[in-house]
Amino acid sequence: MKEKMFNPFFTTKPAGEGTGLGLSMSHDIVVKQHGGTIDVATTPGEFTEFTIVLPRKSSFSDKP
Repeated sequence: MKEKMFNPFFTTKPAGEGTGLGLSMSHDIVVKQHGGTIDVATTPGEFTEFTIVLPRKSSFSDKP
């Protein structure tokens, strides 16, 4: 499931209880727009931890 969780419209919720866009949009912003990473550590039924790392200076920046 971890492989799919950042895909648009992926959700584990019942129909009508979410669009499945939240993690996809977060991934696009952090990874694609800012050049960062999102890592996930989880133990089902116990916890889920997201680690977001953003570079001090984006590799996508036009400025020196």
